[in-house]
Amino acid sequence: MERPVNYTSPTEPTFQQNMPVRRILIACIGNIFLGDDGFGVEVARRLISRKTKRYPEGVQVVDFGIRGIDLAYTLLDDYDALVLVDTVSRGGSPGTLYLIEPDYAGIDPEKGVEAGRAAMEAHSMDPLKVLTFARTLGAQPIHTFLVGCEPAPLNESEEHAAMQMGLSEPVRASIDEAVKMIDSLVDTLLAIKM
Repeated sequence: MERPVNYTSPTEPTFQQNMPVRRILIACIGNIFLGDDGFGVEVARRLISRKTKRYPEGVQVVDFGIRGIDLAYTLLDDYDALVLVDTVSRGGSPGTLYLIEPDYAGIDPEKGVEAGRAAMEAHSMDPLKVLTFARTLGAQPIHTFLVGCEPAPLNESEEHAAMQMGLSEPVRASIDEAVKMIDSLVDTLLAIKM
């Protein structure tokens, strides 16, 4: 699931062939060994493997896992919008979905070296630090959204609490709704005039 996938619908009207292609990156991130942190990875799997709805040319779904450096370099390409898919702890009930427009106006490219080190962290990825590092590399600011899911707390009583495979039931139950949320967001972004 590490390869980018472009979806093209055979039923797209021909008039759209003359329109500029809107480029949208759906960047799914997470660590499958940390319980609900694998939310973004599972959403990517669903988007990539489904047979019913296909995204048009220019919409790319990528499972970045914990590869922050790969995401930073991918952001050097000319995308019109970025949709991050990840867990977000905001104090809600596990499985609660959020659509957030992060304010990255304060990203300081001068902190890029520090952010680059953080982006190379082997076990996690901090999207803000990855975006800061990408700006240091020369990536242009783009309209960014975060589709986030409230994770359940890791079960600290287990012997290997740091390594928990699989999503909790509330987070697993939110996957279908997250996919619908992303589809709606993509449709809205594709309808915006350039």
